[in-house]
Amino acid sequence: MEAYRRLAATAAGRVIATVEAPDPWYLKGGLSPAAARAALVGRTLAGARRIGKVLLLDTGGDTGGDTGGDGPVVGLRFGMTGRLLVDGRAGVGRLRYGGSQDRPAWDRFALRFAGGGDLVVRDPRRLGGVCLDPREGALGPDVLALTGARLRAVLASSAPLKARLLDQAALAGVGNLLADEALWRAGLDPRRPACSLNPAEARRLLRHLPATVAQLAERGGSHTGDLMAERRPGGHCPRDGSPLARTTVGGRTTWWCPAHQR
Repeated sequence: MEAYRRLAATAAGRVIATVEAPDPWYLKGGLSPAAARAALVGRTLAGARRIGKVLLLDTGGDTGGDTGGDGPVVGLRFGMTGRLLVDGRAGVGRLRYGGSQDRPAWDRFALRFAGGGDLVVRDPRRLGGVCLDPREGALGPDVLALTGARLRAVLASSAPLKARLLDQAALAGVGNLLADEALWRAGLDPRRPACSLNPAEARRLLRHLPATVAQLAERGGSHTGDLMAERRPGGHCPRDGSPLARTTVGGRTTWWCPAHQR
C-alpha cells in the first residue's frame, strides 16, 4: 500500500476533469457514479495518505487554484486483486492473486485529469472498493507507526494472535500473507492467544512486524516474503527445513512452522 501512496502522490496538484465508475457495485457506502462526479469533478487532488490498507486521496477546492485538503476524501481499498495505475504506471507490477493478464475492461474507477493523465483502479475480481470520506477513526493505528504501548493494546485480547493482527480496527495494514511472514520471522505460533505473549515475545513481534511490512513494500508487495514459495502442500520452513503446517486462523488459511514458531 505504501507503493500505491507514493504513486498516487505524483498526481497531486492536478484538477479532476471527469470521474468514471463503470461498475456501480464497486462504489461503497451508498455512493453512486453521479454522486461521485458531483463531489469530485473540478476538485484538485491535494495529496495521498494511507491508513493501513486504505489509500486516502485528499481533494481541495475547485479550479480557482485552492489545493488544500478541504474537499471530500476518496477512500480506495484494493483487496487481493486490485492495482493502482497513474498515467499508465502501476504501483505494483503483478499481484499473486490477480492473474497474469492485464485488461482495461477490469478498470472499476478512474479520475481523469484536466490536461491529460489519469488515476485508475484496476481490479479483475472486484475485491476492492471506493468510498467518499471513509471513517478513518474506525481503523486502528497504522502498523508502520506501531509503538510498544500500541502493541500492548493490540495484544490485550484472548483472540488468536494472527486473528488479532488481521483485525483492522485493532491494527491497520496487516493482511494474511504479511501476518504469516511476520509471525514466521518472529518465531510465534499464530494460534496462540494474543494476550499470552510475554514481554520478550512482544518486543520481538514489535521488532519484526513493522520491519516485515516495510521490507515487503520495498520488494513490491506482500507476496514477496521469504515464506511465500513454501506456502503449499509439502512446503518446508526456509529457516530450519521442517515441514510447514497448514491451518485456519481468523477465517484465513495460515502456514507456519511448528518447529520454531512457539
